[in-house]
Amino acid sequence: MSEKNRDGKRTARERLAVEREKQKAAEKRRRALIVGTAVVAVLGLAAVIGVIAANAGKDGDDSAGPVVAPSGANGEDNLAIPVGPDTAKSTLTVWEDFRCPACKSFEQTYRSTIHELTDAGQLRVEYRLATIIDGNMGGSGSRNAANAAACAQDAGRFTPYHDVLYDNQPPETDDAFADNTKLIDLAGKVEGLNTPAFRECVEDGTHKSWVDKSAEAFNKGGFTATPTVLLNGKNIYQDQTMTPAKLKQQVQEAARG
Repeated sequence: MSEKNRDGKRTARERLAVEREKQKAAEKRRRALIVGTAVVAVLGLAAVIGVIAANAGKDGDDSAGPVVAPSGANGEDNLAIPVGPDTAKSTLTVWEDFRCPACKSFEQTYRSTIHELTDAGQLRVEYRLATIIDGNMGGSGSRNAANAAACAQDAGRFTPYHDVLYDNQPPETDDAFADNTKLIDLAGKVEGLNTPAFRECVEDGTHKSWVDKSAEAFNKGGFTATPTVLLNGKNIYQDQTMTPAKLKQQVQEAARG
């Protein structure tokens, strides 16, 4: 083989080697670009997820604010709304949710008896508000209705507004109470309630953080359903023999001593 041919082949091999090195470098840059793009995409997605998580459950004005208990609330952390005299010998504790159909059924069955006993000074009721249906079905109707009921308590109209909410309770799957306009319209059924102060309280969500604290107490209490009804600490809603007449008899016997 001539020297010229050997030089030609060597030059060709060198050019091929250079070309291969160029291709390797290009491939390395391409892979680096792909990895870099993927990292940026993942970081971007993480940022989006973080924003979504941070805003989960918030719809505008629902951000947490100071815990403001309604007027007259008492008990531990001021989470109970009392109805009836402090001197009554029997206390009925009612954990309830304004979206809860079973709570409405309890109200329809026992309401007149409870009103009779509280009016007679023989029974004190402590209403405690939960938001279990919001958690189960989604939405904010339980929370908003509870806030509105707390606003009614500020105005000294808790009991009649409480009853109006149950009388106008939407189907469980219908989050109608999430609409503050609906809650304010229902206040028109209670004499003297639909005032500027009440409307501002409802629209501003004045007591929503208090409602959240009450719901937290419900969960920490180990309760699993609404209504949970306790007479002097004993769960009477689980008593299949309990009736309004039996409740009345027990309360009146306690009142007589």
